[in-house]
Amino acid sequence: MAAPRRSTWKRYKDMLSVQYWSKFIFDPGHSLLAMICLLAAEVVINLFVIQRIKYTEIDWVAYMQEVGGVVNGSYDYMTLKGDTGPLVYPAGFVYIFTALYYMTEKGINIVLAQYIFAALYVISLVVIFDIYRQVKQVPPYVLFFMCCASYRIHSIYILRLFNDPVAMLFLYIAVDLFLRDRWSWGCLLFSFGVGVKMNVLLFAPALLMLLIVRHGTVGSIKHLTICAASQVLMGLPFLVVNPVGYLVRSFNLGRQFFFIWTVNWRFLSEEIFLSRYFHLLLLVTHVVVLLLFFWFKWKRLFPETQFQLWMKPSESALSPTHIL
Repeated sequence: MAAPRRSTWKRYKDMLSVQYWSKFIFDPGHSLLAMICLLAAEVVINLFVIQRIKYTEIDWVAYMQEVGGVVNGSYDYMTLKGDTGPLVYPAGFVYIFTALYYMTEKGINIVLAQYIFAALYVISLVVIFDIYRQVKQVPPYVLFFMCCASYRIHSIYILRLFNDPVAMLFLYIAVDLFLRDRWSWGCLLFSFGVGVKMNVLLFAPALLMLLIVRHGTVGSIKHLTICAASQVLMGLPFLVVNPVGYLVRSFNLGRQFFFIWTVNWRFLSEEIFLSRYFHLLLLVTHVVVLLLFFWFKWKRLFPETQFQLWMKPSESALSPTHIL
């Protein structure tokens, strides 16, 4: 009868040891406990921020004015605008923020909107944690710096109510689906993200390469069709009324930004910042960097793959490391 007691005492003794608890801090395979604790902490932090820190109005009123035009019956993108200018986001943005328009009493109930975005933050965090859990390469202690130590992230969600968190949630879910080898659903959610804000397209080159490697040429065309068809369906009510106006406003790659709003390029003069030659230089630089990444980084992740115009699909799912 003494053996079970010694075994139980040994387990308690192990639980009191530094080695036992260190794995919950440094071992990526034991990150679940840290994730649960951080999620609980984030709920408290978000509630504290909403109740104690003053909300800063930037774009929310303009969002409500823009979708308010749709609510009032206008489906012509050339007539939809707010205090900050014309509506420049695709149809997915209109649908989601129209729902928020009704939920928050036409945008007046800011506190309720903050609670909705706090819930959005927690849901995003759950998806991100699941991504890291599948990859098993990030030590649990790093997760603390990723969420709790970032004031800017909380500000974007609950103190600014920007549309970026909505678009990024769709992207995070898409990545999670890619990790589970659910590419059709992933492409659909990726397209929803683009339908909220066009900056999600910045992830498209890497996604295209992964599609080609996993599904070959024919399979990639199929999944790209999913992305394109969903964009057409989302934009259909606006495309029917004024197709040119919808495409020009919601997918305007040549849109000019005001120098007063820039952060990264503040060291430049306004004249250079507004110069079309500077914009062209940035575009060329971006394309060159993508090509360099493909040749020296992405391509080397798949040494057995021969990249060519006609490619066959992979026989097995891609590893989480390759996808991320």
